[in-house]
Amino acid sequence: MASQQDIKRRIRSVRNTRKVTKAMELVSGAKLRRAQVRIEALRPFAASMAELISEAAGRTHLPGQPLLERREVRTTAILVLTGDRGLAGGFNAGVVRRGVELGRTELAAGHGVVWLAVGRKGAGTLRFRGLSLDRSWTGFTNRPTYPDAEAVAHRVIELYASGEVDRVVMVYNAFRSALAQDVTADEILPVPLGEIAERTAKEIALEGTLLFEPEAKEMLATLLPTAVETAIYRALLESAASEHGSRMSAMRSASDNASGIIDGLTLAMNRARQSEITQEILEVVAGADALQ
Repeated sequence: MASQQDIKRRIRSVRNTRKVTKAMELVSGAKLRRAQVRIEALRPFAASMAELISEAAGRTHLPGQPLLERREVRTTAILVLTGDRGLAGGFNAGVVRRGVELGRTELAAGHGVVWLAVGRKGAGTLRFRGLSLDRSWTGFTNRPTYPDAEAVAHRVIELYASGEVDRVVMVYNAFRSALAQDVTADEILPVPLGEIAERTAKEIALEGTLLFEPEAKEMLATLLPTAVETAIYRALLESAASEHGSRMSAMRSASDNASGIIDGLTLAMNRARQSEITQEILEVVAGADALQ
């Protein structure tokens, strides 16, 4: 049995660890509240942007828009969004696992795969698996900004417009609550279109003609890249909120586990102390008997 001093050292060490996990839980909770406000403010704008793109593209049917072009898929780009830090439960591992599964599915279908990663954890894990990254971005996953999304969007648009890839899929954690995050895979290129894009020209004409100012071609040339940037920015905010929520939950579980370990060690220390007291009493009694 371990001595009282050994158990006391272990209790002291676990208590120090619990202080760290408790502090990380509180910090993550504060960051989560700010991230949640940002994503909830952006969601209506992102939904309106998608609806606007669908309406405009569905009513114009203009040729020469590379981001709307549907073509036979030969190569797929997979954009994996993770965090720069660990200690967040299964937050990073779930996204990488889903991305790798998609990659295997594409390879099984005879398609090439181009890998892109946001976040040190995702980039490092993909490289560890022997996958070559076309591009990676780090340093902003904790609090992403719109320029960060623009940088990522610029590269995926470049790949798609040049014909290097025929489809771009983005894998990330969608934020539901502090305790629930869903690993999601969204196709962002070609730019998704709603039901109106599937209507015939005759059906659209019956609803009336829309006038575009500026010209529809010029307008789409601006709106389509913005739609891709907005989709990526939304995913970055969803991922950031999910990371904070996952880390807060993980640190709370770690703190609870530390408390359980401390309780068990305290019980063991009490037993060790009782055993030592009992042993001392027996030695005193034995010594007294020897003197008689």
